[in-house]
Amino acid sequence: MSNKVAPLRDAVAEHVRAGDALHVMVGHTRWTAAAREAVRQWWGRDPGFTLMMLSLSSLGTLFFRGGLVRGVVTGYSGDTFPNFTPNPIFAAAYEKGEVDVEHWSFLAFSQRLEAGARGLPAIVTRSIGGSSMEANDAYTRVDTARGEIGLLSPLVPDVALLHAPVADAAGNVAIHPPLLEGVWGALAARRGAVVTVERVVEDLRPWSHHVRIPAHRVLAVCEAPLGAHPGGLFTGDLPVDGYGEDYEFWVDARAATRADDFDDWIRHWVLEPDDQHAYIERLGDERVEHLRAKAAPDSWQADEAASPPDLDASPNRWELAAVWGARHLADRVVALDADAVLAGAGVANLAAWLGVTQARAAGADVELTAEIGLWGYEPTPADPFVLNHRNFWRSTMLGDAAMVLGALVGGPGTTTVACLGGAEVDRSGNINSTRLDDGRFLVGSGGGNDVASVAEESVVVALLTPERTPPQCGYVTSPGRTVRALVTDFGLLEKRAGADELVLTAVPAGEAPQAERIAAAQAACGWDLQVVELVRELAPPTPEEIAALRGWDPRGWFLRAR
Repeated sequence: MSNKVAPLRDAVAEHVRAGDALHVMVGHTRWTAAAREAVRQWWGRDPGFTLMMLSLSSLGTLFFRGGLVRGVVTGYSGDTFPNFTPNPIFAAAYEKGEVDVEHWSFLAFSQRLEAGARGLPAIVTRSIGGSSMEANDAYTRVDTARGEIGLLSPLVPDVALLHAPVADAAGNVAIHPPLLEGVWGALAARRGAVVTVERVVEDLRPWSHHVRIPAHRVLAVCEAPLGAHPGGLFTGDLPVDGYGEDYEFWVDARAATRADDFDDWIRHWVLEPDDQHAYIERLGDERVEHLRAKAAPDSWQADEAASPPDLDASPNRWELAAVWGARHLADRVVALDADAVLAGAGVANLAAWLGVTQARAAGADVELTAEIGLWGYEPTPADPFVLNHRNFWRSTMLGDAAMVLGALVGGPGTTTVACLGGAEVDRSGNINSTRLDDGRFLVGSGGGNDVASVAEESVVVALLTPERTPPQCGYVTSPGRTVRALVTDFGLLEKRAGADELVLTAVPAGEAPQAERIAAAQAACGWDLQVVELVRELAPPTPEEIAALRGWDPRGWFLRAR
């Protein structure tokens, strides 16, 4: 068999060409040394790439800063650590028209790659319909004998870049789930994939159940230890050591994108290290050792000991919304006899965790699921991120977005309730996380559109402000047809049976007359908020509820008022 092992520098120089549609795979690894090497080699040379990347995150800004991209196809353009926030570099490029962008949901993006890999002219989707993404040229609705369906055109990159735990010299690649978008991009790429791995092994057959990319679709295999950094690598039973995600590096990268010396940061971490060994030297032995230790299933215990939660402070606005959101979610899980709760990002994620805990206490047999491909997971303390790799060890099943978003959420055999966030929520429950009316860019859909499109019911958790609640979202990222409630720090807004408008049904208990508390909620809402005749009272959070939330998020990454 042919030997495809090559130095990373040579592989990128040979296989990444000007004008390429470049797919950077985002599984649970989130990054690859091959992407960094492509940035290093093409920096300032205007290669005119089209970047196809499910989630750009903070390091996606490297392609923008270096003048490497003219177009982007993505599902998320923003920071992820320490919170999910818009990034000014993406925003400026999109708002000024310097970079063209196609926004998609996570599942739709993956489905388009799948269509490309399968050689299909189109693929059926239940996502996108009812959102502003319907305007994308690659989406269309078609009337058929079996009803109206949504169709997506294939997405076909020229070359794919990805990191995996192991491969053999011939180019067969083993990857451990969860896989998020899957390996469709590598299978769809016109020329094939450049794959970085922790180690090249002689024989992959003992781990054939993890081989997902066959050798003939691989252009080059490059040994690059820690090649997913600052992303982590979950290796399970594969014959290499994994490592945790470097949250601190992501936080530093986010800060650098907002600083005057961003180019100095790029020079230090991207342009100067000319191979993976030099990059790891800059990380330092202590940091590498810490990340490798973080891959252990029980490593959360050290984080818990290092960051005890403050249980004395009064609940802030986000915690109020999270507790009341959790209670409402638990009630709906019991009422619907739901099989699963999909946890969204940020505070909605914590509300989902607490809600599932409460629903189980009430007798519900319900599981947590997440778009990356987790089913039946138990969240670890001291880490609020749903994609925390230590949650992988605590999962009943590991799969991908096609399994979770394409089947288990909204599938005919599964009843799923979603707990979501959103920058804007209008009176019909439509959610906007993409673009404001004044042109400012936010972040994009992520998996939100996929979930809101097909879940049995969706609950949104957010602060109630006029800015967050326009009468009608100018851009609809996620349609509101499954959104039945908006839970806020000022009270609970619900849709009554047969109605499409959120109305006030409950307010926080308090010493002030209820009429004043109702008026406060109406003043905080951006539309003329209607009120039911009998308004219920929301009991204050209990110490146990606050302790649970702060136990998951002791550093206040999501819960800190902002």
